[in-house]
Amino acid sequence: MASRRLATVQYNYHISVERMNYSVPYEYIKQQVDVRLTRTTVEIFFSGTRVASHLRLHGRPNQYSTVESHMPPDHQSYLQWNGERFLRWAEQIGQHTAAVVRLFLSAHKVEQQSYKSCMTLLKLADRYSSHRLESACQKALSYTSSPSLKSIQSILKSGQDKLLAEDAPARPEEPKTHKFTRGAGYYTRGE
Repeated sequence: MASRRLATVQYNYHISVERMNYSVPYEYIKQQVDVRLTRTTVEIFFSGTRVASHLRLHGRPNQYSTVESHMPPDHQSYLQWNGERFLRWAEQIGQHTAAVVRLFLSAHKVEQQSYKSCMTLLKLADRYSSHRLESACQKALSYTSSPSLKSIQSILKSGQDKLLAEDAPARPEEPKTHKFTRGAGYYTRGE
């Protein structure tokens, strides 16, 4: 038994059918496709020709079934990346940048969904410098335990990361020496 639906290929080269997402070759973005659903299979047709087939997803809504060859070439390059690689890159910049990348990687149920944010964050070092990115991450982490990419970009754009270095004293102040105005004899009473 099969049922049929119409769907439009979204900009992320997936269609959404019964709250599940299935990839279609990226060349079909914005095209309307026919979808044939069985209990175990999802087939996607364009002008009568089958362009994709997936095992049907069940359970938790908003799952993704993605075939690598359906992805645009620039998206396929992200497959070379993994969380460990982003962390190694971030640790070369500094501990605060690495902490933000760890937060980004753990923010999504599927780690790969955070790769774009990680890549954008780490590329900020090319634009502003590694030192400024590290300062911006430190400042963002001082405001909140889960900073956003947008807040870090804003800190860099406004130059607030530069203020962090100015706020910290260059070297710790030495304790002030106090001179006593009265000697010990003043406090001895009546002797």
